[in-house]
Amino acid sequence: MIPRYSRPEMVSIWSPETRFKIWFEIEAHACDAQAAIGVIPKANAEAVWKARDAEFNVARIDEIEAVTKHDVIAFLTHLAEIIGNDEARFVHQGMTSSDVLDTTFNVQLVRASDLLLVAMDRVLAALKTRAFEHKDTVRIGRSHGIHAEPTTMGLTFARFYAEMSRGRARLVAARAEIATGAISGAVGTFANIDPSVEEHVCKMLGLTPEPISTQVVPRDRHAMFFATLGVIASSIENVATEIRHMQRTEVLEAEEFFSPGQKGSSAMPHKRNPVLTENLTGLARLVRMAVTPALENVALWHERDISHSSVERAIGPDTTVTLDFALHRLAGVVEKLVVYPENMLRNMNKFKGLVMSQRVLLALTQAGVSREDSYRLVQRNAMKVWEKGADFKTELLADPEVTAALSPAQIEEKFDLGYHTKHVDTIFKRVFG
Repeated sequence: MIPRYSRPEMVSIWSPETRFKIWFEIEAHACDAQAAIGVIPKANAEAVWKARDAEFNVARIDEIEAVTKHDVIAFLTHLAEIIGNDEARFVHQGMTSSDVLDTTFNVQLVRASDLLLVAMDRVLAALKTRAFEHKDTVRIGRSHGIHAEPTTMGLTFARFYAEMSRGRARLVAARAEIATGAISGAVGTFANIDPSVEEHVCKMLGLTPEPISTQVVPRDRHAMFFATLGVIASSIENVATEIRHMQRTEVLEAEEFFSPGQKGSSAMPHKRNPVLTENLTGLARLVRMAVTPALENVALWHERDISHSSVERAIGPDTTVTLDFALHRLAGVVEKLVVYPENMLRNMNKFKGLVMSQRVLLALTQAGVSREDSYRLVQRNAMKVWEKGADFKTELLADPEVTAALSPAQIEEKFDLGYHTKHVDTIFKRVFG
């Protein structure tokens, strides 16, 4: 997590100030619940809220932790300094550190999810706009990087929209998966704290109580969450890779917006490089880097250990901040992407009708020629295009075995581009409704 790839809205979720504020809210709400069932005096619970508007001194907490070697105890000591030792004596009653740490972590992940969903909505809106803009812009489809058959640029945007829509649905599910809290005390038995306290704290924080926490919230939830972020990152890379290919000089079907004054190379003034989408490819790798550690965090010793803690202190902020930045960068790239329809047609016609080979193959079989012979006839003429730069339709019309089965008019008809785009509206209805 570095400023270059960070947006302040997401960074603030992971700041020490925010973390301590959530810790305070958990402790204060827990005191309210304890007072409601008569475990602690109501006056003490009310006194805790005196720190509601306090600015927790991060440096002071760090100073105390340097002695205690325990972050939660350091915070509780500082809280007592603010509200008074007598007023603070019932704070953290019956609780354990994981109650605070795990519940806070999940609050942060939920808040991060909400920002990520906003970012995904921006990406989806951009993809949808460009899909309809280029619904009928014909370009060559490729398999193995080789010309296959015609498609449209709108369908390219539409398939990315559909993929991102699935990613958004997964993120909504991952948010729900992570939106639990635990205030269950040592080893999660509620021996020293009533379950009603957990219910109240979770309600106030917008969480649901973890059914069984064993002192820590089960990490399969977090594994699912970070795996979802990894899949979304891969979808970002999928879009970025397509754009990078389209921007290659010998393709140039689209390119990233190149602003006035922008420089592409320190050595070659002519360069216009796909730097944003290359950057997105790298950022996707960083997000996916968290998936395996998150999966490995699932297996903890007995009711609790902290082998997951150091991992999550890193991957929590790093992945959410990075993915948030990447989504907004992707949205900007799509919104400003420069598309070249003329180059798309030029590329498609580079091999002079070759992309219509399947239509001719199918027509020959319909005319009574065996599939094996049909393939042989079509491929024989197609290879002349590859090897000699011939015109595919001209070669077919000059082949007596082909014309014995198909009339010139039938051959001519097989080179109609509209044949390949006749179901675009159907696909769009499936994707966009």
